[in-house]
Amino acid sequence: MIEFQDVSFSYPDSADGGLHHISITIPDGQCVLLCGRSGCGKTTLTRLVNGLIPQFFAGELRGRVLLDGENLADLPMYRIAEKVGSVFQNPRTQFFNVDTDSEIAFGMENGAVPRERMERRVAETAKALRIESLLGRNIFALSGGEKQKIAFAFVYAMGPEVYLLDEPSSNLDMTAIGELRAHLRLVRSQGKTIVIAEHRLYYLMDVADRIIYLENGQIAGDWTTEQFRALSAETRRRMGLRAIDLQTEKPACAAAAGRPSALELKDVSLAYKKQPVLNEISLQAARGEVIAIAGHNGAGKTTFSRALCGLHRETSGSYLWNGRAQKPAGRMRRSYLVMQDVNYQLFAESVEAECTFGIKQPDTALAESTLKELGLAPSRERHPNTLSGGQKQRLAAATAMVCEKELLVFDEPTSGLDYDSMARLAALIRRLSALGKLVFIVTHDYEFVCRTCTRVLHLDGGGIQDDLSVTEEAVPRIREIFDVR
Repeated sequence: MIEFQDVSFSYPDSADGGLHHISITIPDGQCVLLCGRSGCGKTTLTRLVNGLIPQFFAGELRGRVLLDGENLADLPMYRIAEKVGSVFQNPRTQFFNVDTDSEIAFGMENGAVPRERMERRVAETAKALRIESLLGRNIFALSGGEKQKIAFAFVYAMGPEVYLLDEPSSNLDMTAIGELRAHLRLVRSQGKTIVIAEHRLYYLMDVADRIIYLENGQIAGDWTTEQFRALSAETRRRMGLRAIDLQTEKPACAAAAGRPSALELKDVSLAYKKQPVLNEISLQAARGEVIAIAGHNGAGKTTFSRALCGLHRETSGSYLWNGRAQKPAGRMRRSYLVMQDVNYQLFAESVEAECTFGIKQPDTALAESTLKELGLAPSRERHPNTLSGGQKQRLAAATAMVCEKELLVFDEPTSGLDYDSMARLAALIRRLSALGKLVFIVTHDYEFVCRTCTRVLHLDGGGIQDDLSVTEEAVPRIREIFDVR
């Protein structure tokens, strides 16, 4: 049993994410979904359960967090790790090995489990989670979804009583999210306790027993799943929460016909480390279009988006802009890429400076209005690395607005975004479209697609499987592509 007894915590820099007078009890075997706006304290609460606070994150802690009657603040980390297993938002941050078998076994090695028993447990784990095909693989060659499976397998092999997951679906395609749901059901059937912090709610509605809503570091709601379902969609949106049923979401941005083509690809082929990814694809796209690039993890979406921006070398075929052939350097000058991991592209000392970093003669008024539009103006003096994951995503999007490039590519821009942030980003992208920008969005997020995209490009099997304008007639197929059930 996990008990929070009047717990408060504040970080040294007084950043978002603190907690105030939290008192809850989580019985053994219960699956608890923590939800709320970015910065509401979800991650801080999980860090208290796995001991990262106070052992790794400094701050002022008051009250007690008990696990089976023991104060977690007094337990050494190895004792906590025996009972609590954590799966982080970015699994790469918790890997210690280069091959999958060693990674799954790593926790058991630290626990001095005999080799024969350890090898047997790795095989049992792979069978239970249906990931036998991932054994014996190089971790760095795995897709994001496959890495998440290995991170979960690492925890499963240890056999903890408590599973702690922080935004585990943020970088997964719909198929991988379904597999994650199956894994959660499995451990729940084994009587394990699950605490999961999430913005995407729909896949957990038949898994969670209880939903706890946090607001400004306090518990503002505590419901059973049935009680939570009874809240109206408008009420949940006002709370900053995303959809609980994707079947109710419908695309709202119809394609505009008759626009002349600006970008043309002719017989483009892409490879990654000499392995074919996409073969002889051709397409045309006009200014003002917002095109979703869909497909399962590993289908070549990110490789395709990088090639559009001139950042991928293993490519052949022709790229034309307004009928003129474009070399990689020309494509780079014309385009801007918001990367999936935006930490790679944040360089300045403040949010305000980052918004105009590297831009000659930036429009400072546009930068200011964009920061306000994306809810970042109050953080203008903070260092970008102190922001939450969702805030970093919005900051990169703000830079995309200010840089005034003609072709913009967003790679999984809604990772870690709550409803409010997602809606703000969708409004920004619609404004970019209205300004005549050509926008590509690599995404698995059907809810976001419904709010932004005029066209869906489905990559699979080394080519373009579907190229659909968003119309009422195309909605059933679009839902199939995103595996909406």
